[in-house]
Amino acid sequence: MTTLVAGVDSSTQSCTVVVVDAADGHVVRSGRAAHPDGTEVDPEHWWVALQEALSAAGGLDDVAAVSVGGQQHGLVALDAAGAVLRPALLWNDTRSGPSAADLVRERGARAWADDTGTVPVASITVTKLRWMADHEPGLASRIAAVALPHDWLTWRLGGTGRLEDLVTDRSDASGTGYLDTRGGYRRDLLGLALRRDANDVVLPRILGPSEGVEGPGFLLGPGCGDNAGAALGLGLRPGDTSISIGTSGVVAAVSASSTHDATGLIAGFADATGHHLPLAATLNGARVLDATARLLGVDHAGLSALALAAEPGAGGLVHLPFLEGERTPNLPTATGSLVGMTLGSMTRENLARAAVEGLWCLLHGALDALRAQGIAARSVTLVGGGAQSAAVRAIAPSVLGLPVTLPEAAEYVALGAARQAAWVVAGGDEPPGWAAATVAELEGEHRPEIIDRYRALAYEYAQRVREE
Repeated sequence: MTTLVAGVDSSTQSCTVVVVDAADGHVVRSGRAAHPDGTEVDPEHWWVALQEALSAAGGLDDVAAVSVGGQQHGLVALDAAGAVLRPALLWNDTRSGPSAADLVRERGARAWADDTGTVPVASITVTKLRWMADHEPGLASRIAAVALPHDWLTWRLGGTGRLEDLVTDRSDASGTGYLDTRGGYRRDLLGLALRRDANDVVLPRILGPSEGVEGPGFLLGPGCGDNAGAALGLGLRPGDTSISIGTSGVVAAVSASSTHDATGLIAGFADATGHHLPLAATLNGARVLDATARLLGVDHAGLSALALAAEPGAGGLVHLPFLEGERTPNLPTATGSLVGMTLGSMTRENLARAAVEGLWCLLHGALDALRAQGIAARSVTLVGGGAQSAAVRAIAPSVLGLPVTLPEAAEYVALGAARQAAWVVAGGDEPPGWAAATVAELEGEHRPEIIDRYRALAYEYAQRVREE
């Protein structure tokens, strides 16, 4: 008989559920529901969206196990009764930028990198806890448990309501800023953030990669952070690199060893299989394309057509796409810039191409940060909603100067969560060996002058912002 498992991707923008055949990963049915916009969200919206997506996917009555992948870093603060204390502060909420700077000053970047693999920036959970301690001390004093979005949804699916039943996995916990991936939680760092003794704060129990807990009629997997879920869904192994263009841009490499980057550009996260997943993330991703298409009054196909009608280099027009601040480089107060405007360069075609090239140059910088940590990138796998853009695909090899492979379009975070759920059912030391995604090879002439000009302008801009 066919064994079915379910995987969930609770992302920033939506919730997707896939129900798959545990033997081969074939998607049997699926469902989706939207999340509200904003950088702080009542988690109840995620629960409602999950119920809608599950209903659209035919429910869980015939499913053996469920795992939840989710957006990383979001702070879900719970009181002693398990009630949510305030809307969750999401990864892209930059109000905690000054709090991150304070935490780094208090311990030093090197100490944070050595202890947790990550130097705090505004996106990391520990900085959001410090923000609460300083700006909402009454609420912060009532925190009885801290969960991440996927932890909270897994807990709600479990249905017990007991704080001690909160569980998580190593991949998502590694993005909190208070986990040593070589050991366990660092409660001293949690307490430093909250400005109080945090020994009584409940933190989700970290399950092994294939360890499950009993749910109401099905097993619950440990879940995972969205980046780790995508890597698992793609079947990436140590030595493989991926670039995901979604709300954010993420450059990640599966690695057998941890990284400890004191510059803060590389987050030394864990993956969902027991390895490591050092990554560099940008705040700006596909929304750069959304904003440019809106400005030009076209859809995404129209944006691609305009961009591909322009010559490489966009006639000298360069877009620094810091539209939502930026994390890599760490410029939380930055805004976007358009440089090189002349009577000749200011065309709709050049503006469209400059947006795509600027996004790729931003991601190239993240790839360079990984290389600086000794991680070789021989090729990249391109995924995410932004990868559906014809211009994004065509321009990628020109900027990156690397072979780029494009898997078939699929919900890879949800598939990775489903693969984990299948692993929970099957047991063993390795996840099920589902067939690798079919891929296309993207080709194009490398144009290093594009990245060279962007680098010079981005460096100049960063220096100016930091001096201010």
